[in-house]
Amino acid sequence: MNYFDNKAKDWDDNPLFVDRAKAIAKEIINSIELTKNMNVLDYGAGTGLLSFCLYDFVKKITLADNSMEMLKIANEKINYNKIKNISTMSINLETENFQEKYDLIYSLMTLHHIKNIDMIVKKFHSNLNNNGYLCIIDLVKEDGSFHTDYKNYDGHNGFIIENLINTLEINKFSEIKHKICYEIEKKFDNNIIKKYPLFMLIGKK
Repeated sequence: MNYFDNKAKDWDDNPLFVDRAKAIAKEIINSIELTKNMNVLDYGAGTGLLSFCLYDFVKKITLADNSMEMLKIANEKINYNKIKNISTMSINLETENFQEKYDLIYSLMTLHHIKNIDMIVKKFHSNLNNNGYLCIIDLVKEDGSFHTDYKNYDGHNGFIIENLINTLEINKFSEIKHKICYEIEKKFDNNIIKKYPLFMLIGKK
């Protein structure tokens, strides 16, 4: 089991994760014109906290993740709440491909775990319909302290936004916009509190 498999059972019990999902959902609603015709992919969806705030605004959402335990919790919530327009898919786009096309792909706090950013942005572009949107929400470049509780972390310590914008431009995204949309506070053992801003980066195919 990977890190997120081990965390899945108690993931939704963390009010910080729940509050973050609600806040980011509001930001997406305010930043992208969601319609009932939209086919949406939530990549790195985990238990689906973000998408459970958005499924009423779109036609359907696919929760994609490579943690089977996270998807197990998501499916339990889908079945319990009898939600008809959310489904799950086990996939890792770092090593796999699929053909489905979407009108919107969003990814919350997932990109920093992906080593090859150019590759994943290319795949996102190929899986979008024309005029579809990519929405990335992730960490602004930080000092490496964010993942102190994550053993053997080998991802990115956040991102320089201008570098990501350049990656989107190279991969033929247009109408790119970004803003700081949320802030995570973490308290460390020495009672020091650090703040980690999140950005929202949107591009159109």
